[in-house]
Amino acid sequence: MTLDSVMTFITDFVRTNEAWAVPVIFILAFGESLAFLSLLFPATVILLGLGALIGESGIPFVPIWLAAVAGAFFGDWLSYWFGFHYKERVAHMWPLSRKPDLLLRGHAFFERFGVFGVFLGRFFGPLRAVIPLVAGICGMPQRHFQVANLGSAFVWATGILAPGVFGAPWLTKVFGG
Repeated sequence: MTLDSVMTFITDFVRTNEAWAVPVIFILAFGESLAFLSLLFPATVILLGLGALIGESGIPFVPIWLAAVAGAFFGDWLSYWFGFHYKERVAHMWPLSRKPDLLLRGHAFFERFGVFGVFLGRFFGPLRAVIPLVAGICGMPQRHFQVANLGSAFVWATGILAPGVFGAPWLTKVFGG
């Protein structure tokens, strides 16, 4: 099964079952933000495609956007929790055990940027998977982590969905279709 076939399946499912758009978006954003799942199944491309579908279909944006925010927020929160409770043992858990350099790069990024690194980390593919873990491993105060987590989730969800939601109708008007 290829990423393209998975994307087609999910997009077709949401197109024919619009009532499922909110939970599907939540699950994809959660999986994209959860340390272990995001390494196995990058959902960014699917979320971008669903943004375009939502723009074409007229599904209300705000519930979809809030689902993406919530999924991203809770995915990072759970990743932080894993790091906080399991500390360095997460490096030996699969799939991170197969990519030991990822935690080292995440740790260097976190040490350099601190709480701002938690915010920034959401926007950089592989780092998105490990920055919350590293924040937990390093014992970052949860309040500071959650402020950066929530703020980045709002910005990320907007950036991932808005181009398709607002761009698809605009392109249709400009170029016809």
